[in-house]
Amino acid sequence: MLNGFKDFILRGNIVDLAVAVIIGAAFGAVIDSLVKDLITPLIGLIGGQPDFSSIAIGAKEVVKNGVTSLEGGIRIGSFLNAIIAFLIKAAAVYFLVVVPVSKLMAIINKPAPVVEVIAPEDVKLLTEIRDLLAKQAK
Repeated sequence: MLNGFKDFILRGNIVDLAVAVIIGAAFGAVIDSLVKDLITPLIGLIGGQPDFSSIAIGAKEVVKNGVTSLEGGIRIGSFLNAIIAFLIKAAAVYFLVVVPVSKLMAIINKPAPVVEVIAPEDVKLLTEIRDLLAKQAK
């Protein structure tokens, strides 16, 4: 029973998956920092800080102790913020990782030049003879 468990744990797929999860988590932190520390401030400089958390359908503004907040209703602003953050992260991954890596892989893995195989003269002659005999047989 323990040998089966050992074989399961040490299979290449499990180890590859574990490495991918760890690298993915670390890479996620890099992308989060890129978006939060570089891209979002640039967007803020261009068009103001994009924050839709105050958008709500049917909510009422309530002031308590000098602090304004929304109560009730359907708060869609946080959902919009999440969608925008996702799109910014997806764009960052695509344009800063996927496109450059694809171009690099295309350079590294250039297709091998196509070598045209030239048949020897005797093979060409035999092919012609075969074709002529096939015509005469019809």
